[in-house]
Amino acid sequence: EVQLVESGGGLVQAGGSLRLSCAASGITFDNSAIGWVRQAPGKEREGISCISNSAGITNYADSVKGRFTISRDSANDTVYLQMNTLKPEDTAVYYCAAASVCAEVLDPSAFISWGRGTRVSVSS
Repeated sequence: EVQLVESGGGLVQAGGSLRLSCAASGITFDNSAIGWVRQAPGKEREGISCISNSAGITNYADSVKGRFTISRDSANDTVYLQMNTLKPEDTAVYYCAAASVCAEVLDPSAFISWGRGTRVSVSS
């Protein structure tokens, strides 16, 4: 059974930082692409970042490029999302999701397995 468990969400002031973690099990981690998708209140899900399999190629949505960094730790089957210079518009539930490859366009429908999400709230 595939399990993706997110952690690290919380409340932070604008300009602050958080690091999200996604612990994966039940998948061949080095063969899987892992991404982050967020859903703000009243909005559709938005793919924001993805990291490919062992090659570690990354891509980002324009909304987070230059502020967020995705990385993977194959020794611990964990993917991280370092979020810096947070803005109130980053407030959302953040989901970790797995796919066979990272799509060029970060379409949430391309992801196969999903975690339950972790909430990030950024106050102004």
